[in-house]
Amino acid sequence: MNDIDHIGLAAQLIEAARREGADQADAMVVSAISSAVGVAGGSLEEAERAEATDIGLRVILGKRQASVSSSDLREAAVSEMAARVVAMARAAPDDPWCGLADPGETGGAVDAASLELSDPAEMPGPDVLEALAREAEDAASAVPGVTQVEQAATSWSRDRVTIVQTNGFSGSYTRSSCSIAVSAIAGDGLARERDWAAETRRFWSDLPSPGVVGTRAGHRAAALLSPRRPPSGNFPVIYDERVAGGLIGHMLGAINGSSVARGASWLRDAMGRQILPAGFDVIEDPLILRGRASRPFDAEGIAAARRNLVENGVLQSWVLDLATGRQLGMRTTGNARRGISGTPSPGTTNIRVTQGSRTRDDLVREMGRGLIVTSFIGASINPTTGAYSRGASGFWVEGGEIVHPVNEITLAGSLPEMLPTIVAANDADPEKAVSVPSLLVEGLTVGA
Repeated sequence: MNDIDHIGLAAQLIEAARREGADQADAMVVSAISSAVGVAGGSLEEAERAEATDIGLRVILGKRQASVSSSDLREAAVSEMAARVVAMARAAPDDPWCGLADPGETGGAVDAASLELSDPAEMPGPDVLEALAREAEDAASAVPGVTQVEQAATSWSRDRVTIVQTNGFSGSYTRSSCSIAVSAIAGDGLARERDWAAETRRFWSDLPSPGVVGTRAGHRAAALLSPRRPPSGNFPVIYDERVAGGLIGHMLGAINGSSVARGASWLRDAMGRQILPAGFDVIEDPLILRGRASRPFDAEGIAAARRNLVENGVLQSWVLDLATGRQLGMRTTGNARRGISGTPSPGTTNIRVTQGSRTRDDLVREMGRGLIVTSFIGASINPTTGAYSRGASGFWVEGGEIVHPVNEITLAGSLPEMLPTIVAANDADPEKAVSVPSLLVEGLTVGA
């Protein structure tokens, strides 16, 4: 990571905005370094290394705001950037909800180092990344039925995020990430099937072995060979742990303050009501040690904190930033997210859903006859009504056992009717940002 003075650079942006007449301003500085390698067919396919620092500046004049970004860190460029964004704000339409946090709302964030978000180890060299990718490719290729490894890739990155605001907030933290991913193909000609496996961690030492990832990808692809069409009708459906997070994600989207404030949410009138079965909690925890989406504060300087979005099946909270909170007459929940060039918007961090006491195999046996979904293609979700339709593939179950793979099927239902029926397994992956176990769902129509 380079030695740029993030706080000093952000303060320089703020001062330039003040000189141009900004009432309020916040500056973001992001430095990142990354390396990635991909192999295919036993040959090195790609090798990349990147290092960059980007700056972003948002200014507010009265009730108007604008934002810009740049990678030019020269003093003259910073001054020009500030002049440009202030001119843009003067021409922008009124936004009655924009504005920084009051000074009393910021502060109190945990020490970023206590979250262990950045691996102190040095970046692995490209030769190390290539060797691990080759190991993953070899493991996938060794699985019976696998005819090609589309790609095996490894990557490592570290970035530092700094935010400084005119309300007095100043904060910075560093994150690292490393991953192994494999895409495998089984079968030949028109009978080929593809599947994948991937693992991502904050610390290099926490990554599983490349052989484990490659073998998993190979077995997943081989298991999809010789698919058949399932019968059409109403059947119970198990959302495999790989895709169950998407189902909960639809709920998270419906309680997002942007959707609720627009009235474009099928849960807009559900606060304090039962939306999941009794006993289900949905917890957001941005303070998980080495968590995929952990952070000490949000993009508006609000300290991160653990809280229940759903408790005992009852909706407890929207997901709000400052603007949507003001629009709804509520306080922010500290969920602001922001890119280097954009304005804040609400979004979640680490999500944890209550697990059940049974395995996925137990749910399969109890289901008797139905569908296991392991992947989706496309989606049609009505955000206002919750009407649900998705293309899917997976496995058909008869007599409580998997009998054959299925593909090119459509699932249809209604999220407000589906979510109160869910039954959870005990197989959630704690390494995921949205950690959700396999879910058995009633009330779906399967179409071949």
